[in-house]
Amino acid sequence: MSESEDQTSVESGPVEVPHEELAPGTLRAVLESFVLREGTDYGERDVSFDTKVADVLRQIERREAAIVYDPVSDSIDIIRKR
Repeated sequence: MSESEDQTSVESGPVEVPHEELAPGTLRAVLESFVLREGTDYGERDVSFDTKVADVLRQIERREAAIVYDPVSDSIDIIRKR
């Protein structure tokens, strides 16, 4: 890859990753990592880890949230859509 090609990909910014294109194990790992890192606020009631992961997946499926890859930091995250 030439230096100009490398510069173009870095300047493109975060890229949305369709969840349907991820292998099931990879998708689960991304969801789990997000829940562990960000946590969620359910108030005073206890909610299981699996329920939290399922809630985030539903938000992604409803297009309320999206999985994004940032080539600059070489990281993946989940963001809330507006």
